[in-house]
Amino acid sequence: MNLTKVILGEVATEKAERLKTKKVHTLKVDSNATKVDVSSALRRHYGVEPTAVRIVKVRAKKRLVARGRSVQKRNPSKRALVTLSQKSKAFDITKFQT
Repeated sequence: MNLTKVILGEVATEKAERLKTKKVHTLKVDSNATKVDVSSALRRHYGVEPTAVRIVKVRAKKRLVARGRSVQKRNPSKRALVTLSQKSKAFDITKFQT
């Protein structure tokens, strides 16, 4: 997989902000990305050293409307919870290196 397109952005939720104090960053990643792809992309393009990567699939949120039809309110996506090492520098999504 192309490592430049693995990480799509950061997730901005209360839980994600709370986890940053423990050096755990929540990232939105490509739906085909694996743990190895995420850790390789972080090392190569952001210069940080991850110790653990956990992948979470976020299901689509659907709502039933008239006559059994459903409307999709949120698209399915994939998130990665990345734990950085103590020696690693601070992670900044805007510091992309090619």
